[in-house]
Amino acid sequence: MKAAQAMVKCLEQEGIKVVFGYPGAAICPFYDALSESGIRHILVRHEQNAGHAANGYARVTNRPAVCIATSGPGATNLITAIATAYMDSVPMVVITGQVSSDQIGRDVFQEADITGAAEPFVKHSYLVKDASAIPRIFKEAFYLAGTGRKGPVLIDVPVDIQNVDIDFDYPESIEMRAYKPSSKGNALQVKRAAEAVVSAKKPVICAGGGVFSANACNEVLELAVKADIPVVTTMMGISCIPGSHPLNMGMIGMHGVKSANLAVNKCDLIILIGARVGDRAVRSPSFLEENAKIIHIDIDPAEIGKNVKVDIPIVGDAKLILNQMLEILPELRHGEWISELLSFKTAPSFEKREGGVINPKRFVSRLAERMPDDTICVADVGQNQIWTCNFFCMKGGRFLTSGGMGTMGYSIPCAVGAKLASPDTPVVAICGDGSFQMQMMELATICQHNIPLKIVIMANNRLGMVHELQKNLYGGNTTAVFLDGSPDFIKLAGAYGIECERVSSDDEIDGAIERLVLAKGPYLVECRVSPDEKTL
Repeated sequence: MKAAQAMVKCLEQEGIKVVFGYPGAAICPFYDALSESGIRHILVRHEQNAGHAANGYARVTNRPAVCIATSGPGATNLITAIATAYMDSVPMVVITGQVSSDQIGRDVFQEADITGAAEPFVKHSYLVKDASAIPRIFKEAFYLAGTGRKGPVLIDVPVDIQNVDIDFDYPESIEMRAYKPSSKGNALQVKRAAEAVVSAKKPVICAGGGVFSANACNEVLELAVKADIPVVTTMMGISCIPGSHPLNMGMIGMHGVKSANLAVNKCDLIILIGARVGDRAVRSPSFLEENAKIIHIDIDPAEIGKNVKVDIPIVGDAKLILNQMLEILPELRHGEWISELLSFKTAPSFEKREGGVINPKRFVSRLAERMPDDTICVADVGQNQIWTCNFFCMKGGRFLTSGGMGTMGYSIPCAVGAKLASPDTPVVAICGDGSFQMQMMELATICQHNIPLKIVIMANNRLGMVHELQKNLYGGNTTAVFLDGSPDFIKLAGAYGIECERVSSDDEIDGAIERLVLAKGPYLVECRVSPDEKTL
């Protein structure tokens, strides 16, 4: 068979049902073969969004997802999405077309060194020079993407290679001598960690995005309940346990909540699980080092000790390690410590806004109350992200956002991928009017493929987060943040045939949410928000 057909066959062997992409001349042989496959192709309107959609699909399925682009600008447009996946440890296999192998290095039409350009943002990359190696390369790519610390892997295939005839033999398994990811934790270290938990008077669990990668949400909750330990999350760890659970103290960090930050500041033991302790989560790692014993569980040894000094490092799969700890830990009680933290965890009150604007925190909170328990909520980046993190109380679903890279324009294509990964699960995307305009072309994708997404736009005619930053730290010199010239989003949605409405009063919130929830197809709500509305 042709190598292009072999590429499709590899995807079929890996159980791929949906791919996201944007074709071009250098990837046309592959697309020709794909058209005869049962794999569903979702045509996005910008290559970057193919990567974000694959990101959402991968995070919901917890398996590598696939995005595709052609050579040159098609491939380079994927780089932001690749970097976004890399920073958040999302498994993806990225397939790009390349100019003919005999033309590489001659600056021919639509040539770009994508393997070189993407090198800082991939676990590994392949430039295919031998068509017969395609089955092995694809098997390795999926193995690398989906094991250890998960992440994106790039396969760049010259157009002439795609047309070579090869014998197809897909490997049943793969063995890579230089790649041996850890799984089970060191028994002695696990024992030391358990002893530290027993000795602690004020322990706290800090859950990060790695909890989802390890499929360890149940184990985190079981540990918290058995040892009576309060839980805080990083932004990427939100929804690992229900937001209303009495042990959930909320999100830590510069945009976190008081109960969570005080838990970290006052604890004598912190159990970091799949969290890198970035600057947005912990501004002063030295304070942690001086005041608390630190256990760090992570699949990637490079993360342990990188940002904070660790007393008990445990490298391996969080799910396995937590089960090891649960086997030897007794039941514990920390009632006084938890009561102290709960005294700082107050129910939010939402002041009514006047003058043609709403309170976005009230809207997000009411939306969370009304959406089904299993809702997938996708937040974009900016003020809308922080409002969603702190006021969309996750009940039993999944919270998705771009954490490490903070990529604007992420929410809608990610939500597309999430919805296709779990068609029966409600999915809502929340964004600002700035980020919406980085992705509004994907309304066409939603319509073409009849994807019943719910979209909320927090519109204040500003790049809200930067506007707030300039007011607070730059003497009120607000510059280059005004979105004058933006389209009428209601007319825009109507042009796509999407049901929509605008909300400009708190009294209209409940009715709009009810119509959004009950809508059978896609539905868009624009919320008018004051430019002076604060993040916290």
